[in-house]
Amino acid sequence: MAILSGAYFDVFLIGAPALLTGEFMHVEGLGMDLDYDVYNEGGANYPRYFFKGTKPMQLVLSQGVVTNADGASILMTMVNLGMDVPLAGAITLYDSYGTPQRVWNLAGVRIVRYVGPAMDSNQAAVAVNQIVLMHNGCY
Repeated sequence: MAILSGAYFDVFLIGAPALLTGEFMHVEGLGMDLDYDVYNEGGANYPRYFFKGTKPMQLVLSQGVVTNADGASILMTMVNLGMDVPLAGAITLYDSYGTPQRVWNLAGVRIVRYVGPAMDSNQAAVAVNQIVLMHNGCY
């Protein structure tokens, strides 16, 4: 297995009028939770499981502050105006050499929260934006 030091995630999510792209250092929530109904029949020694669907998951993207107009702020403006902007696209994991290692495809993604950076002029830390999205699973 290769060591992924210096790895990053390339995010490309597009909606009808919106585009959320960028290189992110931290991505959390690339998974799926499934929901089942359990049914026991009389005389059966084992339960039967019926698939109901996926549970919405939260995808958290973190990146350093972008100095020009970024897709997250444009997307938040559209949501504040009352628009429903579903996104679809892919998140690709690249190693430190720029070689793709894994791709997650997403559909029906909607923004839940945008957290701006905490700024302190007395600390030498990078200001980080956080974007929280809701999705129904990745494939």
